[in-house]
Amino acid sequence: MYYPRLKDLREDNDLKQKEIAAFLGIDQRVYSNYETGKREIPVHLLLKLAEYYHTSTDYILGLTDDPYTERSK
Repeated sequence: MYYPRLKDLREDNDLKQKEIAAFLGIDQRVYSNYETGKREIPVHLLLKLAEYYHTSTDYILGLTDDPYTERSK
């Protein structure tokens, strides 16, 4: 599965892959594989990123175009 919004969210927040990887407690190469779809992102990391970016997992996964969650409105 390809996760283009991971890259978009990271770049929109002026962050480097290394910074997000450190936040998640993983290697930068592993995070890069999530962005490119070479590796599926584990649910616990997906939830952590959704909370970090104040968005929904559905938005990150491309299931909705609405980036806002009820909590962030």
